[in-house]
Amino acid sequence: MLKRGWRWEAESESRPRFRGWLVRRICCILAVGSWKVLTDTPRDLLERVCSNKRVQDVAASQARSCRRDSEFQQRCKEKVLGILARIQAPLCLPVLRLCCWALLRFLSRLFLSVQLHRGQLEMVLRAARTPGVPLVFLSTHKSQVDGLLLSFLLFSQGLGVPRVTVGNLTCSPRLRALLGCLGAVFLPTRVEQALSGQDGELPAAVLTSYVEEVLRSQQPLVIFLEEPCALWHLSSSARAWLAPLCRAVQDGAVPDILLVPVGIAYDQTPDRFCTNGAHSAQPLGLGACLWAACQALCRCFGCARVDLAQPFSLQEFVAQSLICRSTMGKPLEELLPTILGVLQPDYSRADGPEHRMTTSSEAEEEMMVTKLGLHALSDAIACSAVTAVGITAALLLHKHRKCVRLSQLMADFAWLLEETLLRQHDVSFSGQLRALVLHSLALLRAHLTLYHLAPLGDVMVVVKDSAETQWELSRHSAQLVPVFASEAVGACAIRALLLELLPFVGEAPCPSSITFSEDELHRKILALLQLLPPNLLGLKPCQPLDCQSQDVLDKLTLCGLLEAEEEGERYLCDVSSWRCGRTLHWTDLDFSDSDSDDSHRKRCFRIREPKDSPGFLLFFCHLLSPVLATYVRAVAFLEQHSWPQTEAMCACALQQFLAEEDGLECPMRTSRSLVLSTLQSFKNIGETQSPLGSLLHLVQPFSSSEGQGKLRAFLEQFMQL
Repeated sequence: MLKRGWRWEAESESRPRFRGWLVRRICCILAVGSWKVLTDTPRDLLERVCSNKRVQDVAASQARSCRRDSEFQQRCKEKVLGILARIQAPLCLPVLRLCCWALLRFLSRLFLSVQLHRGQLEMVLRAARTPGVPLVFLSTHKSQVDGLLLSFLLFSQGLGVPRVTVGNLTCSPRLRALLGCLGAVFLPTRVEQALSGQDGELPAAVLTSYVEEVLRSQQPLVIFLEEPCALWHLSSSARAWLAPLCRAVQDGAVPDILLVPVGIAYDQTPDRFCTNGAHSAQPLGLGACLWAACQALCRCFGCARVDLAQPFSLQEFVAQSLICRSTMGKPLEELLPTILGVLQPDYSRADGPEHRMTTSSEAEEEMMVTKLGLHALSDAIACSAVTAVGITAALLLHKHRKCVRLSQLMADFAWLLEETLLRQHDVSFSGQLRALVLHSLALLRAHLTLYHLAPLGDVMVVVKDSAETQWELSRHSAQLVPVFASEAVGACAIRALLLELLPFVGEAPCPSSITFSEDELHRKILALLQLLPPNLLGLKPCQPLDCQSQDVLDKLTLCGLLEAEEEGERYLCDVSSWRCGRTLHWTDLDFSDSDSDDSHRKRCFRIREPKDSPGFLLFFCHLLSPVLATYVRAVAFLEQHSWPQTEAMCACALQQFLAEEDGLECPMRTSRSLVLSTLQSFKNIGETQSPLGSLLHLVQPFSSSEGQGKLRAFLEQFMQL
């Protein structure tokens, strides 16, 4: 009787649990079934594309060259049908709802939470109700899971099923068919490679016509601006998708387009798909995706956060870009004479870079697409939330390189969190301070060793000394570079000025007794801003460099690292007049009356160390050290390799070179973003083009060891060793 009673009680307890489990599953299925598919591509899509003027013009030009109108029109229609089949597929609603239900279960196991700001969502929903104006989401790209995540979120929040672009990921036919049923769209790259001559114009015309039909049908479109393995760089596939948007507004296919920058942040990026599928010789198959998903379920990736920035009008952006271009002033001086230590060339408006650019329609369209992509990427990076893991990794990499007590790490975490919020950047976490730091350490546990200090009741966090650890911490801490980009550039400029000052003043009592002139600060800041690409720092690419330099000075003063002083202090750092061997040109001399020029006196700044932020200056100097260290190591790469090389081969060779120096087995573990930034900066310093193609040459000053030594010295002056 006792056993039967116990069994009856156990069954009575299990029944409510089972009923609760069943109710939750049924509610989940009903919720997914109630999501509305607002619009889809029209059923007569082929006829609309074939009747498009752009497609007809390309077909007419090819028909005249072939002189077989009737046969060629049928072949052209078959080609258009094949191109459309490669670009997109009709939505399959049963498969879509089944995958959304499975994705809901998958995401709940993969992440502790997936966050979406309610206020940002309401802002986008209001924008979606604008009649006749479609929405296009321009997103950062951290992982191959991003497409599924964004599609699921937009579909579940009443924005319809978006068409999500797939970048350079090579998929198997089965996976491609499944993704097409879920709303994925692909570039017709294989068709462009297979066709030659004038036939290559047809895929571009079909792609443009298809994008116009998607926009007319008010379907949301998601375009990823970067590749997961090359963050902060506008990808070639993004340019290919942005170009039809500009053409659609220019041709009047739609009155306007609202562009929504999207930022995605993960505590731990689920990058297994990226390392296995992208940059691989074999296409990514459906079985490999399922196996990677099963492996991912065995790990915890923390939290995920999606942020939506303020939508902006494409038509207004194009108009403002044309106005800014027409009012462009005199170009800034080139960086090459500064590195070599020679006189700056005197540019006139007739031979400035803006007057040497081609004015063809193709070049103008390419320039507009690049501006649009970089502007949207900058907004998407700026709106991305900072994770707790990013703050912890930055502290362990740039402030406590070997070890730190948990109590001290918590205090520094609170300090850096406050500084991040003061700069109007959002974070993806909330909760108790100790729990947040322990959560971050748990996600970084493979690169740390924890020791319990019994007498003190504290924990010692020891950072492992390995290249993998440095790479992982650098990858996470890169989230803070856009937050403190201006302060980091200014701190590196101050470090370079202190390095120039020491031979003249000897041992100063302390840095706070030194006063810098505003001109010298601007000179160093401009040199560093010209060296580093704006997208690497998260700065606006359309903002002039002199405005950015002034913004750097203002932020250094605002955060308390610089204090305005009157001219005439004991230590005035104006090292431009102290340089040995410099000959002044007569145009550099000032013949004005000094007594009557009191309103243009030089501003001076004194270094200060904020009492509530000890080590502020050193932390900012260290923040750019991974970038500058890569640049310095790339100088050795210039010495050891033969030239000329294509840009793609040079990027792969530099990535392999850096991986071998770090002792990494896989070159893909080396940040491709830093590799591309290095090549871009070196090209801006000086690069020549071969008539046979885009080949990279070493310019004459850097072909010798002396010139390479000057380049290395120029880079090392900004580094905090």
